[in-house]
Amino acid sequence: MEKFLLVAFLFLAITILGSSHGVDQSPKGVEKWFKKLPHAKLKMTKLHFYFHDTVTAKNPSAIQIAQANNTFQSPTFFGLVRMMDNPLTVNPEPNSKIIGRAQGIYGSASFEDIGLLMTLNLVFTNGKYNGSTLSILGHNQIFHEYREMPIVGGSGVFRQAQGIATAKTYSGDNTTQNAIVEYHVVLLHY
Repeated sequence: MEKFLLVAFLFLAITILGSSHGVDQSPKGVEKWFKKLPHAKLKMTKLHFYFHDTVTAKNPSAIQIAQANNTFQSPTFFGLVRMMDNPLTVNPEPNSKIIGRAQGIYGSASFEDIGLLMTLNLVFTNGKYNGSTLSILGHNQIFHEYREMPIVGGSGVFRQAQGIATAKTYSGDNTTQNAIVEYHVVLLHY
């Protein structure tokens, strides 16, 4: 009986999670979506949230996975690479409602200033965008007030997304390297 319930639960979970807010993600569903694309209307969506990058804590959300031999002799930490699974929240407080995760990699990619190569997916896990993603690939000069990074794609309700993610540090600690970053995202999608 336990095996039957487990199989039934897995089938139900796959059936429910297989779509992103009514967007059919099966191969036939994607093909059907693309056939309708020439007649689809372009939409603009604005998002606002906070990104919590926790490096030093009991349960860090970003972990160092690589470094160059001279990373810690470099004033810019050149070659330092971290993998992240950072919470995205509605407000800056760490206990604020979580709406998704920023999952990806960032690395120090500049000899001259602390400029990070950011490659990440914003994975929405709550609210009307639950199950949808946005992909960012860009340069993040963390000590500039505003940093603009391109949205290069998306999935679910954000298929074919293009746009800009503007980051601004809300709070940061140079000793712990923990930071909370405010994001404003403007994107076009179908």
